[in-house]
Amino acid sequence: MTRKERFKLIIDYFKVAMPVAETELDHASPYELIVATILSAQCTDKRVNIITPPFFEKYPSPKHLAEAKVEDIFQLIRSCSYPNSKANHLSGMAKMLVDEFNGVIPSDINELQKLPGVGRKTANVVASVAFNKPALAVDTHVFRVAKRLGLSHNAKTPLETELQLVAHIPEELIPIAHHWLILHGRYVCIARKPKCPECGVKEFCKEYSRMKVKSGKPNNQLTK
Repeated sequence: MTRKERFKLIIDYFKVAMPVAETELDHASPYELIVATILSAQCTDKRVNIITPPFFEKYPSPKHLAEAKVEDIFQLIRSCSYPNSKANHLSGMAKMLVDEFNGVIPSDINELQKLPGVGRKTANVVASVAFNKPALAVDTHVFRVAKRLGLSHNAKTPLETELQLVAHIPEELIPIAHHWLILHGRYVCIARKPKCPECGVKEFCKEYSRMKVKSGKPNNQLTK
């Protein structure tokens, strides 16, 4: 099977099996999304969704957040991972939004990456989810799933994986493809014990095929 054929089969599957796929971060605006995405670094969406309601009640806009003390921000987010650095990032991000972007979240990926705490992954999430741009964020789930399925080849970094994925996925499907891959990695193709028997794309999966050949019989579960 060629990589082009594998992409088509996997995309066709998800178009039917997961026609609606969205971020699991609760948000009601680009501002809320960028805050939630910054908080989600090495932290579960479930935890972030617990933190953000009181956070947005106290800081409903970039202006409110820009005027906040870092130590007050810390108190609201202290239950997430790396709260010290994230409090500083959120403060700096809000101040730059107010000072340089009139309090408006930019939609351009390069502009987004100027904001403190916003790397390429976060910028891609915001551009894709908030503005429906053809951007594909590569987190640990997407990186792992792309490698296992055979959608990426010899990609050593998230950026290499991203570039390979967007080169083979139709532009109009790139925003939803991020969610297909991340949700598949979060609930099916998990890191330690992937649920291969439940996987709808296992017959197109390069790693699954490799393990079948190695074992000489149908494989029910990938090794660690």
